[in-house]
Amino acid sequence: QVQLVESGGGLVQAGGSLRLSCAASGRTFSTYRMGWFRRAPGKEREFVAGITWSAGVGYYTDSVKGRFTIYRDNAKNTVYLQMSSLKPEDTAVYYCAADTRRRGDYDVWGQGTQVTVSS
Repeated sequence: QVQLVESGGGLVQAGGSLRLSCAASGRTFSTYRMGWFRRAPGKEREFVAGITWSAGVGYYTDSVKGRFTIYRDNAKNTVYLQMSSLKPEDTAVYYCAADTRRRGDYDVWGQGTQVTVSS
């Protein structure tokens, strides 16, 4: 069973940066599509960014385009989310997810890491 562990969350001022990491167990990490989601207080979970397993191409929700970058290091079984120009509305619990069955949905989730952006 694949397990995902996020780290790197914290408190940052608006305009600042953070890098989230998601370490995955298992030997087939390089074949998983990976994604980052977030859930803000009182809101539903939303997709933030994803990265393909093959070419490592990233894609983003509109609200983070140009500010966030997703990338992966298959040798380290880790996917990252570099967040810059953070805004208070980016405050949320951020979750890493993996599409291990390659069916188009994310079936394995991490426990989440809190990101708080102060104004």
